[in-house]
Amino acid sequence: QVQLVESGGGLVQAGGSLRLSCAASGRTFSNYVMGWFRQAPGKEREFVAAISRSGSNTYYGHSVKGRFTISRDNAKNTVYLQMTSLKPEDTAVYYCAAGRSVVPVFNPRLYDYWGQGTQVTVSS
Repeated sequence: QVQLVESGGGLVQAGGSLRLSCAASGRTFSNYVMGWFRQAPGKEREFVAAISRSGSNTYYGHSVKGRFTISRDNAKNTVYLQMTSLKPEDTAVYYCAAGRSVVPVFNPRLYDYWGQGTQVTVSS
C-alpha cells in the first residue's frame, strides 16, 4: 500500500519554470517505478515522464522531452518533476503514479497507485 501526495503546482507565465514533488509513504519506495502523467480538460491522460527504481533510467513523452526532468530521492521517498520552458499547452492537472511492474512505462493502466493531482496553469 502506497499513498502519494503531489505538491508544487501553480500559475506560471509561459517560459517559466515549476518543480513538482511527489511524497510517497512506506519503506518500499525503491521497489516502484514512478511516473508523472497529466490531463487537460477534454483530453486523454498523457504520459509525461517515468523513472526506474534506482533512478538510473528515465523516460519522457515527446511533448516534454528536453524541457522536463524527472528525478527521485529514495532516501526521502520523493520523486520530482522539474519543468522548464513552460508553454500554455502544458496546462493540466499533473498526477504522480507508482507501479511495481510497468512495461511500457507510458501506459497509465499499469500503475498501481495515484496521487490526487496538482494543477499547473501556464499563462500566455
